[in-house]
Amino acid sequence: MAQINFTDIEYGNRKRKTKREEFLDIMEEIIPWEEWIAFIEPHYFKNKVGRPPRGIETMLRMYLLQSWFHLSDEGIEDTIYDSYAFRKFMKIDFTGAEQVPDATTLCKFRKLLVDNDVARLFFEAINRCLESCGRLLRGGTIVDATLIEAPASTKNKDKARDPEMHQTKKGNQWHFGMKTHIGVDACSGFVHSVTATAANVHDVTEAHNLIRNDDEVVYGDSGYLGIELRDEIFFDSDKFDIDFRINKRPNSYRKLPEGFARDFEKQLERRKSSVRAKVEYPFLLLKKQFGYKKTVYRGIQKNLHRLFVLFTSANLLICARTGGWREVPV
Repeated sequence: MAQINFTDIEYGNRKRKTKREEFLDIMEEIIPWEEWIAFIEPHYFKNKVGRPPRGIETMLRMYLLQSWFHLSDEGIEDTIYDSYAFRKFMKIDFTGAEQVPDATTLCKFRKLLVDNDVARLFFEAINRCLESCGRLLRGGTIVDATLIEAPASTKNKDKARDPEMHQTKKGNQWHFGMKTHIGVDACSGFVHSVTATAANVHDVTEAHNLIRNDDEVVYGDSGYLGIELRDEIFFDSDKFDIDFRINKRPNSYRKLPEGFARDFEKQLERRKSSVRAKVEYPFLLLKKQFGYKKTVYRGIQKNLHRLFVLFTSANLLICARTGGWREVPV
């Protein structure tokens, strides 16, 4: 056990914990630290000359804090110095010689993770655990996409916008950025597939990458109408027999005459929507809980890496809030 200092005693006498500290306590207990460290260790620095590298767990904890609270490299360094909850999560004791890793060290660590696609390993490992304990099921998927804004300013070194991003029109509003596409288990609401594209890529063109081969039912909004006619679906024998329950365009049932047919169509669309609504909760966590409303890096790959980290954390948080997280064999 860690040595208790006067700061821990003082904060231990508080009447209540903050929501931030409660969130960090949950993530501290539910994350399989040893497994995640093992994924990073083969790629980590092994300098025999010069300053020894910081511990993998310390750097991983700092990177997760940065991702969860949407902070810059310098911002997370300052916040750890300032926040007791962050320092406690980092397991740093300032009474000794240990200090918070600087922003440059975190930047190099993040580049190492992105180059080796380590966040995808986190995501797949957590989903395997959820599936093995019966929390993540098979047979049905909900597909959806959301826009992530990117800076449209050209006030930078290259005097240009991000070349991998694109603009698109939604309603009467133009947006510049990227899209994240997810596939969610229709029963439990856990995210099992994540992809990212430029904002002008239509939702239906990416749907085949979100559907599992053993899915029997797929739900989606009206943006996925005609998915069963797509070549990548039509010529895939595993996906051709899927029952696609796609919502029609809003108020389409109003074209029908009043009576049984109109009421039946209206009720059918409501039943589809009641299942499809589960896909909105991971997006809520992404944009409200983790604050990821705008891209933080240039390029699709770096932002996709952050998305894998956040959706992995979202699955863990959903598991914790539904009360079954102690059953997950992490």
